[in-house]
Amino acid sequence: MSQDPNNTLQNVEPEETFSIEDDVQGTNTKSYSQGQLVRRRFFRHKGAMISLVFLAFIILLAFTSIGVGPLPGWWDKNHLDTYTLVNAAKPTFQLWPFSLGEHPFGQNTIGKDYFALVMKGTQQSLFIAFMVGLLATFIGTTIGAIAGFYRGIAESFLMRMTDLFIIIPTLVLAAVLGRMAGGSIFFLALVLGLVSWTGLARLVRGEVLSLREREFVAAARAVGTPAPRIIVRHILPNALGTIVVNATLLISAAILLETSLSFLGFGVRPPDTSLGLLVSEFQNALSTRPWLFWIPGMFILAIALCVNFIGDGLRDAFDPRQQMD
Repeated sequence: MSQDPNNTLQNVEPEETFSIEDDVQGTNTKSYSQGQLVRRRFFRHKGAMISLVFLAFIILLAFTSIGVGPLPGWWDKNHLDTYTLVNAAKPTFQLWPFSLGEHPFGQNTIGKDYFALVMKGTQQSLFIAFMVGLLATFIGTTIGAIAGFYRGIAESFLMRMTDLFIIIPTLVLAAVLGRMAGGSIFFLALVLGLVSWTGLARLVRGEVLSLREREFVAAARAVGTPAPRIIVRHILPNALGTIVVNATLLISAAILLETSLSFLGFGVRPPDTSLGLLVSEFQNALSTRPWLFWIPGMFILAIALCVNFIGDGLRDAFDPRQQMD
């Protein structure tokens, strides 16, 4: 049976509607656009919502407490100055009655405020993680889409290049390039982004290989739509679920990779700081002043878990097999 190409192209518009049952008996039906379905599923994922709120709290705490650049924060100390030792450098935070005290996370060996140090380290680690996530997602999506759509020589070249990056241990490659970057936060994030895209590229290629054989792509070709426009307007929106979910996993992996590099001395270097560098500096204090090790470690764990739970929520939200309550 013949099919009108114009009608076929309309099937992939963002405002496509679906009829779903709101109750088990199916007595009440409503129509939602694809975007509305994704949002409703995501907002009903309790783990993702709790993680999103907690991650937002960590980000706000880190960037409003000590400020960013020339913008001051509400905390009256910074991560560079040294202060007189208070409470034998132990944390002054107490839960009841609630009080932050002079140094809520205590002080390091030379008297720096550890709360300011942890907040600065959180800022740097978050910057690296999100920059790596965006850069690796862009590179992986671009290479995977081109390889999957054009096939032939382009696919062979791009996939063999991807295989070459895969067989080199990521941590070793990142360590070598990170040493060349000289400890700069921006260049470290750039380096990590350049070595973290391979898994996403292969996943996007697989999605594009499947989607390029669909009827709406054939209809777009029939009406003379250029290949780049087909990829951007018709194929990638249908692969958005895979891309978004794996982008969150890249962010989570990036903060752990940065932590590993800083711990080994190939990442962020003093006088700058990051959560991984703080863990590395105070690993020997674990038995005498454990809070210097555990506080940045807990921030790393909290950020990674939050991002992973958000990724789980996005995966369920983009899964067409999920049913609305």
